[in-house]
Amino acid sequence: MEETWQVSFESIISQIIEQGYGILDGFLSEEEIGALNESFLAHYQAQEFKQAGISKGHEVVKNIRGDEILWLEKDNANEIETRFLTRLEEFMSYVNYTCYLGLRSYEIHYASYPVGTFYKRHLDKFRNDSGRKLSFICYLNQDWQPDNGGELVLYLPDKAEKILPLGGRLAVFESDKIEHEVLPATRERRSLTGWLRNID
Repeated sequence: MEETWQVSFESIISQIIEQGYGILDGFLSEEEIGALNESFLAHYQAQEFKQAGISKGHEVVKNIRGDEILWLEKDNANEIETRFLTRLEEFMSYVNYTCYLGLRSYEIHYASYPVGTFYKRHLDKFRNDSGRKLSFICYLNQDWQPDNGGELVLYLPDKAEKILPLGGRLAVFESDKIEHEVLPATRERRSLTGWLRNID
């Protein structure tokens, strides 16, 4: 792992310890954002995305959640996707080394929020599954402007924190503690979203 990434990882871990969430800009370079958008579009044009559901039963309820997703598996990932997953694994290893969370696996998907869609306030924890420890979102939006909307809202004990979905930005927060929602946007909103887990 490069020393610069150690500094970046330490910064986001310090934020999580202090406030339950962390933000790291520049997790992806402009070149990487562009390459991942090319992969995103290729998958989308191949009609590989599916309407996202809620709960373990994957029930589609559009007045709660409007995104379309594609699960990303390392076994069939392309070069840029593999590079992203490798960096994610390095971050997971660093979290284990510094915070002793015992993270063992991850699950991740591409997410597309068409114009005007949203995801109402919720917690990233299934009723009978406590394996998700850290939720993460890495944004793929290029040239995003504040008036485009689409913020991630984290509901903290003393305030609601809005996070703009800027390209290359990584947001990480405690899955079982922080309720959150996704606000509507005036443009399609893209990300790689997932969870770090302490079970296989």
